[in-house]
Amino acid sequence: MMKPKQRAFVVCPGRGTYNKTELGYLQHYHHHQQSWINQADGYRAEQQQITLTELDSAEEYVLKKHSAGDNASSLIYACAYCDFLAIDQNQFEIVAVTGNSMGWYISLAVAAAMESMTALTLINTMGNLMHQSLIGGQVIYPLVDEHWQPIAGRREHLLEVMAAINQQASCELTISIELGGMLVFGGNELALKKLTEALPPEQQRFPMRLFNHAAFHTPLQQAISLQAKQLLTQDFFQQPKIPLIDGRGKLWSPYSTDPSLLWDYTLGYQVTNTYDFTKAIQVGVKEFAPDKLIILGPGSTLGGAVAQSLIAINWLGWQAKEDFIESQKIDPFIISMGLEEQRQQIVKS
Repeated sequence: MMKPKQRAFVVCPGRGTYNKTELGYLQHYHHHQQSWINQADGYRAEQQQITLTELDSAEEYVLKKHSAGDNASSLIYACAYCDFLAIDQNQFEIVAVTGNSMGWYISLAVAAAMESMTALTLINTMGNLMHQSLIGGQVIYPLVDEHWQPIAGRREHLLEVMAAINQQASCELTISIELGGMLVFGGNELALKKLTEALPPEQQRFPMRLFNHAAFHTPLQQAISLQAKQLLTQDFFQQPKIPLIDGRGKLWSPYSTDPSLLWDYTLGYQVTNTYDFTKAIQVGVKEFAPDKLIILGPGSTLGGAVAQSLIAINWLGWQAKEDFIESQKIDPFIISMGLEEQRQQIVKS
């Protein structure tokens, strides 16, 4: 008698997840997806861009090259999409999909709201537009302490700092991403400089400026949104086969989704407004009550933000980082495909 399938909520990664330790991820894990990778390489070659195979099989990781938007976006997409194809769907029923920031575009492919090669065109185009203009940047700062508990008054203080900076001449600063226990600020150079000067150093790495990242999900990207809508037409989009949760926590269901509204959100609102990844995760677990939450690779940096989002709603009784760690040791709820030992539990044998 076959075991009943486990219900899985899939989370797609965003920019910044393919780093030095991920070099070779595609060739190491996905040689069996070679025909798909060859197609993707063919598309990149037609665009006169370095192929994903060439990037992934480079002798060394070069930050300037591998993290640039015109390369990083498509490379991360290829790793994540091939990871999704590797999930053992005899063992898991995928009940919903979401993603962090650029991961929203990946989730469109995973949920079949877009053909996989069409999604590559979308992701590559957006990566190129962002790379060519590189308007503004992003800075991360924590809302929680080392136990992943909210720091009293921290959010309010950060909003006050942001408001004060915005009152100064030529400064534009907004919240780019709600990322679990962290806030990602997006703004122009002058505003980000003032922000980093105003915030005390913390946990030996904050405030952290993200290299090669533009001010994603802010009004500064209005021109990018307009360009994208001219280049990428509504017929790229279709009704998803799996429910999708966007960066507002809104659910797009297979039967009621209007593809033209999905196009408008993806290339409009989503580009210029705060991306609430925290809410997307919380809505996903509340609406679908999954047995597992699977984070696609590359990398495993998203696990902390996902866990922090769940601690905030006391999911599975988790109240702090220590509860999460203990629970993961016994029976992991969050499975990161970027971690070898967790990956082996869910991929096709």
